[in-house]
Amino acid sequence: MRPKYTLLTDLHWQSIEKLLADKRKRKYCLRNIFNAILWVCRTGCQWRNLSSEFPYWQIVYYYFNKWKKNGFFEKVMSKVVRKERMRQGRNYAPSTGAIDSQRIKKSPFINIETGIDGGKHIDGRKRHLAVDSLGLPIAISVSAADIHDSVGGFDLLWRIEKNSSRMKLIRTDMAYRGEFSDTVEQHYKWNIEITQKPPTVKGFIPQTGRWQVERSFAWLNFFRRLDKDHERLPESSVAFIQVAFINILLK
Repeated sequence: MRPKYTLLTDLHWQSIEKLLADKRKRKYCLRNIFNAILWVCRTGCQWRNLSSEFPYWQIVYYYFNKWKKNGFFEKVMSKVVRKERMRQGRNYAPSTGAIDSQRIKKSPFINIETGIDGGKHIDGRKRHLAVDSLGLPIAISVSAADIHDSVGGFDLLWRIEKNSSRMKLIRTDMAYRGEFSDTVEQHYKWNIEITQKPPTVKGFIPQTGRWQVERSFAWLNFFRRLDKDHERLPESSVAFIQVAFINILLK
């Protein structure tokens, strides 16, 4: 992880630009706009306080919404994940995944799909993440914090199936027992492995096959926009998580 924000290199932008089907002439450079979105994600800046070195914030925000809705961020993230897997000598499609969730506080005035997690006493939202054995993202979802892990995890399953036809094993903790586990095994025909640290052990204990997802959540701590959930819509929260992983993998 680099200690500060840096602009995209020519090589990075060339790989991203290929996913943009529209090649028409534009008043504003899409590369500068993408750099601005990465900057907002890394620094946590409000849209209206966007640096003057980038296009007007209204233009950047317009493209953020457009790329969020048409799946462009998801396409870019999937592409860089596949390239990184192949760079490390793996098949581009993972066969093993790990699922977990992270509670996150919300900013003031955020009231769409939020709730209070009684166990952690957090008023906000919950990030659901599925990663491969390298800790690279396979599927991302955001729900209210009062949604149980085993319920919110269902939104990951169809996304995992879409992104990997080779999936065979899902690793989770005890929160995903019951209907979720049955669905994984009976409907998707994947094996599920449930592990949990001993109740007498305190603190973080790395667990085989699942510590990668905890590390992936830790990577997001480098992005100030993700220190809380600042987004009015959960879809925007997912988009910024995708942008963060794009930034990590490109660097």
